Amino acid sequence: MGRKKRHWDPDYYYHIVCRGNRRDALFLSDGDYRTFLYILQQTSVKTPFELASYCLMTNHFHLQLRSQEQPISKVMSLINKRYANYFNTRHNTTGHVFEERFYDRMIVSDYGMLKVSSYIHLNPVEAGMVAAPETYPWSSYPFYIHNSLQGDLQLNTNTILDIFPGNEQEKERRYQEFVADEDELNRLVRV
Repeated sequence: MGRKKRHWDPDYYYHIVCRGNRRDALFLSDGDYRTFLYILQQTSVKTPFELASYCLMTNHFHLQLRSQEQPISKVMSLINKRYANYFNTRHNTTGHVFEERFYDRMIVSDYGMLKVSSYIHLNPVEAGMVAAPETYPWSSYPFYIHNSLQGDLQLNTNTILDIFPGNEQEKERRYQEFVADEDELNRLVRV
C-alpha cells in the first residue's frame, strides 16, 4: 500500500520533526551539527524556503519552516538525503539514518507560531541538557535575543518577532518573556 500524500499549503509554516533511526543519535560531534546547518543553508539557496526557528537535538531535530515554491516533502527529502549521505560517509556506516518519514503539522495562527517556536527553543531545557535556552548552541534562540547574529543561515526571525508590537529591542524582550513564561508553565506542570 502506498503512502498517504502529504498536504502542502505554501502560505503556512509547518512544525517539522525528524528523528534518528531507532532513536539513535543524528549528531555525534560539533562538526555534524555544523554540517547539518550548512546543508540547511545550501538547500535554501537551491530550493528556497523560510526558516523561522530550529533546534538540533542529539537524536532529532525541529524546524519551523515554510516553502512557497516546492512542497515541504521535496525540501525535506533534499535535506535528509544529503545529511544521510554525509553521516554514513563520515561515520563509516550504512543504511537508514532517519526513522520513518518526517513529522509535520501546519501552523495556522500567530499564537501557534509563537507556541511552536517556544516549544522548539525550550526543547533542550526540557530534556535537561541546559538550564536556559540561550545557552544551547544548536538552536535559533540566540538569534532571537541578538537579532543581528544570523550569519549565513537564512533565518527569518521577523516572522515571529513581528507578532509583537514595538521596536526591535522591545520585540526581542517580549519574545524572551513569552519563552520564559512557557518555561515556567512547563516547570509547574511537571511538579
